[in-house]
Amino acid sequence: MTNRDDVPSYSIPLEARAQIGIKLAVAWDGQWFLKVCDKFGWGIASEINVRVRPSFSRMEMRATLRALGKRKANDLADALAVWQAYMNQIFGFDSDAFESEQVIKGDTIHVTFTKCAVMEGAKRAKLEHTEQACIGCAAAWGPWFGALLPDYEVSDEIIAQMGYGAPQCQIRVRAVPRNAPED
Repeated sequence: MTNRDDVPSYSIPLEARAQIGIKLAVAWDGQWFLKVCDKFGWGIASEINVRVRPSFSRMEMRATLRALGKRKANDLADALAVWQAYMNQIFGFDSDAFESEQVIKGDTIHVTFTKCAVMEGAKRAKLEHTEQACIGCAAAWGPWFGALLPDYEVSDEIIAQMGYGAPQCQIRVRAVPRNAPED
């Protein structure tokens, strides 16, 4: 702060603050990975990424629930709606950086990605392995939906990943209430 009248005072618009924050968080993550990879190699960087991502995934969904005034999602459809709100409004899925579709069939969400900005960033960084984007993503699904649905048994299955050469990513997340009768 300054008291000088000849020094301008700036106010960054709220929407711009949010966009800057999102971009910097993603850039921070990418730069962190690149520097760890440079110093310790691909294997160590990937291992650390896989260890960190589940914790951060739970933090993302808990923060989103708090922002929405909720303690947990009501059911699988509500969990998907909370996840979509976070991904669209905070992470930037509503931009053209990602293209995906999510469909609920019974107790399972089927997710298909046809475009992924994280993988495109790995390509731009000329990483030896484009699957870097997939490593963190694969570790996120169970923790995301487990945090949203604490009264459910949540499992995930990665069917296909673009970073490993598939034409699209396909993920399944299954959530069964813990008190549901067994088949």
